[in-house]
Amino acid sequence: MQFESPIIRRKSRQIMVGNVPVGGDAPISVQSMTNTETTDVAATVEQIQRMEMAGADIVRVSVPTMDAAEAFGAIRKLVTVPLVADIHFDYRIALRVADLGVDCLRINPGNIGREKRILAVVDKARDLNIPIRIGVNAGSLEKDIQKKYGEPTPDALVESALRHVEILDRMNFQDFKVSVKASDVFMAVAAYRKLATQIEQPLHLGITEAGGLRSGTVKSAVGLGMLLMDGIGDTVRVSLAADPVEEVKVAWDMLRSLKLRSRGINFIACPSCSRQNFDVISTMNQLETRLEDITVPLDVAVIGCVVNGPGEAKEADLGLAGGTPNNLLYVDGKPSQKLSKDTLVDDLEKLIREKAAAKAEADKDLIVKA
Repeated sequence: MQFESPIIRRKSRQIMVGNVPVGGDAPISVQSMTNTETTDVAATVEQIQRMEMAGADIVRVSVPTMDAAEAFGAIRKLVTVPLVADIHFDYRIALRVADLGVDCLRINPGNIGREKRILAVVDKARDLNIPIRIGVNAGSLEKDIQKKYGEPTPDALVESALRHVEILDRMNFQDFKVSVKASDVFMAVAAYRKLATQIEQPLHLGITEAGGLRSGTVKSAVGLGMLLMDGIGDTVRVSLAADPVEEVKVAWDMLRSLKLRSRGINFIACPSCSRQNFDVISTMNQLETRLEDITVPLDVAVIGCVVNGPGEAKEADLGLAGGTPNNLLYVDGKPSQKLSKDTLVDDLEKLIREKAAAKAEADKDLIVKA
């Protein structure tokens, strides 16, 4: 039996980042950020395209200089995914990328400078229907807030966020989202929980500077998992010291495990033991690598023995239960055929692709009939 997600999402105002809705009843969007030199247009475009193939709905690009702004304009013409420009201090860069087709501006109004400059950016964003993200980070709080609290705290993060929100409120600009990121899980969770009760705008979730691929994945899963279970969060970025494509994969794994999004194959696989009738770990490593291109939601069970194999296989779209001398394949919960260990990975890949294609066609027919 498959359980439905019990999560009730926080109600928030919806904004549009390019063609991607964020907030309201829209699915939680997945973001990542390029780590190439923005002025290297070819490298940045290549990385963005890999992120999009992995499932990124939105990509953020750092734009620290006017040269980077001009490169951003070239990048914008070469990719289709919505792009967010990450800008600090220089309001002229924000104005330039707005003219070059940016889909969202990541700024903190308070560090842009005098109010006249902030108003110029806000007016430009309003005229071109460009939303803004207020991005507060525990590592870069304003000096007076640092002095007031002595150290980063949840209250300090929220006070900083509300200070920037007040500026946009005063300028009658409501199309924005907010993040209050910290590398400490409990600080970030407490800040987001508090802010969620004080504004109606969508929240961009992240545990900032979470760490390397393994440790950062765990830290992000713990922190973001708590918030997502609370129904908090409209768009998410997993911050890892790793290839940004890995950030996208981890975000999807989190959302899929909470049944908040569905994309690609959800593998159910045993950790393996001496009862296994085939090499489960090797089989899984090969299947995950070979089948990364599949985007159709599909549950696939790969279990090495007859103890849990039949039960798990019966609940999946396609499942394998290890057996002697051959392994038994289940399709839609029913025994289908035996598979030999000798050609197991090749056979499974072929069958999974056939199942995914059939499901995609069935889904297409449903849409047409609807």
